[in-house]
Amino acid sequence: MNPYSGRLKSLRAAWLSGKTRPIEYRKKQLEALGRFLDEKKSDLFHALHEDLRKSAFESEISEVAFTKNEVMETLNNLDSWMKDEYMSKNLATKFDSAFIRKDPIGVVLIISAYNYPINIALVPLVGAIAAGNCVVLKPSELSSSTERVLTETLPSYLDPETFTVVTGGPEETTKLLENKFDYIFFTGSRNVGKIVMTAAAQHLTPLTLELGGKNPCYVDESCNFQNAANRIVWGKFFNAGQTCIAPDYVICSITTREKLMPCLQKAIHEFYGSNPRESPDFGRLVNNRSFQRVRALLKSGQVAIGGETDESDCYIAPTVLVDVKESEPVMQEEVFGPILPIFTVADLDEAIQFIKRRDPPLAAYAFSSNSKVVNRVLDFTSSGGFCGNDILMHMTLVSLPFGGVGYSGFGKYHGKFTFETFTHYRASLLRGMGMESFNMLRYPPYANRNLGLLLSATTVRRRGICTLL
Repeated sequence: MNPYSGRLKSLRAAWLSGKTRPIEYRKKQLEALGRFLDEKKSDLFHALHEDLRKSAFESEISEVAFTKNEVMETLNNLDSWMKDEYMSKNLATKFDSAFIRKDPIGVVLIISAYNYPINIALVPLVGAIAAGNCVVLKPSELSSSTERVLTETLPSYLDPETFTVVTGGPEETTKLLENKFDYIFFTGSRNVGKIVMTAAAQHLTPLTLELGGKNPCYVDESCNFQNAANRIVWGKFFNAGQTCIAPDYVICSITTREKLMPCLQKAIHEFYGSNPRESPDFGRLVNNRSFQRVRALLKSGQVAIGGETDESDCYIAPTVLVDVKESEPVMQEEVFGPILPIFTVADLDEAIQFIKRRDPPLAAYAFSSNSKVVNRVLDFTSSGGFCGNDILMHMTLVSLPFGGVGYSGFGKYHGKFTFETFTHYRASLLRGMGMESFNMLRYPPYANRNLGLLLSATTVRRRGICTLL
């Protein structure tokens, strides 16, 4: 017998009872989640520091406050999001009611990642609760301290009949995925994403995959190099580079690289001091396995800035590589650590062609004082998200969707988009029992005259096109 079948059976019973459907219930659960973030903030900060050496500043803006904003945005707008959406009608349904009903999906599974273990676990949870679902939350076992806080404290805030936390590693997750869910929301690597998608296919379960990719950052010859360097260094080395939308590599001309390098050096020194290892604001890789993988990437190209490592502390200094080749590992796999390779091209056209040859990334960036250059990168490349003249900031807006395209994932969330992800948009038409003489047009025995009348009542016509001639 599957070890999780009992819990899922209880959740399914709660779902079928309709307990999660009333808006009052959903708001009460969201308010409880908000209290959890407020009352357990110090515990969460401590756990994040233990797992990733994450500073309180980064923990606040990227984990706790970020999630709290999602809670508040949802509470502020849930009434309007849940309302039936009335739609246009044709002549045949003129006196009927056509609308979209926002139905909960059912029992959903959220599988989180280690790099932002509060954000990535709880932001999808906000939308799942708001949409009226029962939820199984699977935090990452790699961020074990945060996993422990979520497991031990969060269930006391939320209704145990409609919410549960499951812990464990790959073996336990595999067993969990053997069960039928109505939706799966996964954040993690491509390889594990393929496993999750295969398991979901066994039950025809729809899912969202939030993966990653090699996010390009184009720097133009016309820009404020120090401002660009400040923003690139902040976005790249935030959370020690363990950010799925961090710039994975800078792409620019040799001339631009020579102007940018001293600015990157200055920004790193100003942000983290002469010895970043001693900075309270610079994090660590999550474990030795991650350290070994990222350190091996230092063999690519030439180290121009940083390069220092300490295995005992899972520490790799903020590092910039130059003279990297496309065939080298650092340009083939997602870095996901504090190493920034600079890949040189002749010009903007070559940069765009290089980006287009690769799988669509989760994010793309472009820096230039010329808006036409930024818009050209936006217009002629594909990525999950885009930000011009800054790094990471597009994901801070609850009004914008966050998600990948192609190999960087599919599906979207944040704000209303999370609610929509966990909602079934149910097409609904309510008709009266009268006017049967009109309905006779569509009943057998069929007649050409009836067909003409029926088509006149149901045909969609192109606007602005004259059909008289």
